[in-house]
Amino acid sequence: MRESDRVAVVTGLGGMGLAIARRVGPGLRLLLADVNAAALAEAAEMLRAEGQQVVEQVTDVGDATAVSVLAATAVELGRVDVVVHTAGLSPVQASAEAILRVDLLGAALVLDAFGTVVAPGGAGVFIASMAGTLLPQDLDLERRLATTPTATLLDLPELSGHAVANAGFAYGLAKRANQVRVRAASAGWGRRGARVNSISPGVIATPMGRAELDGPSGEFMQSMVDDSGTARLGSPDDIAAAVSFLVSPQASFITGADLLVDGGAVAALHFPS
Repeated sequence: MRESDRVAVVTGLGGMGLAIARRVGPGLRLLLADVNAAALAEAAEMLRAEGQQVVEQVTDVGDATAVSVLAATAVELGRVDVVVHTAGLSPVQASAEAILRVDLLGAALVLDAFGTVVAPGGAGVFIASMAGTLLPQDLDLERRLATTPTATLLDLPELSGHAVANAGFAYGLAKRANQVRVRAASAGWGRRGARVNSISPGVIATPMGRAELDGPSGEFMQSMVDDSGTARLGSPDDIAAAVSFLVSPQASFITGADLLVDGGAVAALHFPS
């Protein structure tokens, strides 16, 4: 099979999504998806100018029909070898309800849809967050977040408006759900001969990351960065490099895992010097 018959899908064209598309797309057919038509068109044109074969599709990842149509488009383009889901909202951008719909339900919908079309030997990566890693462990809740059917996922009592008091908590809960849901889905992907993992970035120098640093939690986030082993913000290329590894043959024995790419921020928080 020619490389041009292989398909890479990237959802979300923010700073991380664009860097990832640049890294995984060359030589493949690159299917880009974002809810913002103008941003999507701009990213697609930029990547085409760099020599990539790009198809774009406006997609609301929180809409099951839209996600199913995206998966069908990917299959029409060729062999679906790479799926990277980065689409999401942060606490300074949206309400708790919107974050749960996009970050939690959206990831679950993409995980389901592409778990039925990814090719043998293919790989998926879902972007979670260190915020999910920092959430207090609740094994019973994690089991339900991981295994509740997607159609009823938002009906869990812990995800009700009463239980989720603010956007920050919604974000951490959604990202923890991403981590455990990917873990639970890895066996199903494996039966197709494919792998799926998540990445939990720390504070990354993207427009979203900068907005969070300027927001209510910014001082705490900056202190985590300052105290970390690397003492710097991450770059979109740091995440793209991790994605590139996880979808490559070098990671053929890695599936159902979450890779924390945070410059040591969580380690420093747990074990301050």
